[in-house]
Amino acid sequence: MTTIIQSDEILETVHMVADQHFDVRTITIGIDLHDCISSDINELNQNIYNKITRIGKDLVKTAKHLSAKYGVPIVNQRISVTPIAQIAAATHADSYVSIAETLDKAAKDIGVSFIGGFSALVQKGMSPSDEVLIRSIPEAMKKTDIVCSSVNIGSTRAGINMDAVKLAGEMIKETAAITPEGFGCAKIVVFCNAVEDNPFMAGAFHGSGEADAVINVGVSGPGVVKAALENSNAQTLTEVAEVVKKTAFKITRVGELIGHEAAKLLNIPFGILDLSLAPTPAVGDSVARILEGMGLSVCGTHGTTAALALLNDAVKKGGMMASGTVGGLSGAFIPVSEDEGMIAAAESGILTLDKLEAMTAVCSVGLDMVAVPGITSAATISGIIADEAAIGMINSKTTAVRIIPVPGKDVGDSVEFGGLLGYAPIMPVKEGSCEVFVNRGGRIPAPVQSMKN
Repeated sequence: MTTIIQSDEILETVHMVADQHFDVRTITIGIDLHDCISSDINELNQNIYNKITRIGKDLVKTAKHLSAKYGVPIVNQRISVTPIAQIAAATHADSYVSIAETLDKAAKDIGVSFIGGFSALVQKGMSPSDEVLIRSIPEAMKKTDIVCSSVNIGSTRAGINMDAVKLAGEMIKETAAITPEGFGCAKIVVFCNAVEDNPFMAGAFHGSGEADAVINVGVSGPGVVKAALENSNAQTLTEVAEVVKKTAFKITRVGELIGHEAAKLLNIPFGILDLSLAPTPAVGDSVARILEGMGLSVCGTHGTTAALALLNDAVKKGGMMASGTVGGLSGAFIPVSEDEGMIAAAESGILTLDKLEAMTAVCSVGLDMVAVPGITSAATISGIIADEAAIGMINSKTTAVRIIPVPGKDVGDSVEFGGLLGYAPIMPVKEGSCEVFVNRGGRIPAPVQSMKN
């Protein structure tokens, strides 16, 4: 496909790279693994390794070439694959840890940053293979370095699978116990209404409706949006929304160019562009600071949810005008440990789990990279997951939980994850217990909003 975007369109964004932390956060190749299926798990592993390394072998080289050509950092190169619970069912194995290790080896051998798809989609029920995969997550996270895992436990059309919610909470608790500082939990996300074309980790997987291989690009620029607001004459919130929308348009055009170029060089179809304001721990690259730039004294105070709703909507509108292939999640991410403004607000006690939950209703994902006391029970974690899933189910949107119960840590402590994952203050959870509620199991029925046909 010949792109209609001209390279001179990115010239006005060059200063964004130097001064405002603008980057293409990821080029992700989604790979379908259905043709790898075998009843022999050893053969399956070999097939998976062969296909990933064959299709992904030039990804890193291509990203470096495009980064040098256009002067735009491409921070991560990633792979997402078909949910492994679907691919491994024919083996009838009692553990899929070896498959996780195969994914890890294949990803490392081609030099990518992460690989996602050690996943199960269980919103309406769990097959035996789904349950094996979920129970394999703790050991898989312990034995691998760059494999990411996700479980979709609910949807607007299906309701919430509370048996899966309970099991997910238990597996997160177990993963925390057997990985240093609970770090394995940073690679696990539990979804409601998961999307099939998300290029961002830890939740990326290659959906069943996708092509054999596809290029998905994730673009991020919270620093650019913050600088645009600071340099504008915007007074009213209407004017603020216009500034954000126009800035999102410019950012998206860069990602569109990179995506088409990567697709051409790799001879893989271009799928979607995900314009998500994904922060980093770097000062100036924070979604929280954008909200504060709108007039909040600190992220988490009253008015924060409204400000985030404005930001998220304006980002989506700007992206839609700039590209006909906007997909993934596209909006604002609020991962606490990865956003220096969120970290500061959480440390002050103003940004709480309750406020993050409210913000979930109007942003892209949900409770993301939240660290809680190590003594937090599996039932409480499941309750937190269920609350987030309920917001997603009722509002027909994606919500997610990436939570780390850090062993030996309590409120007032912090935990260092390093790199893009940053560090996080330990946030308090509610007193009381939801154990009886969680243990009832069954399914929370789909809401009336599901009856759309």
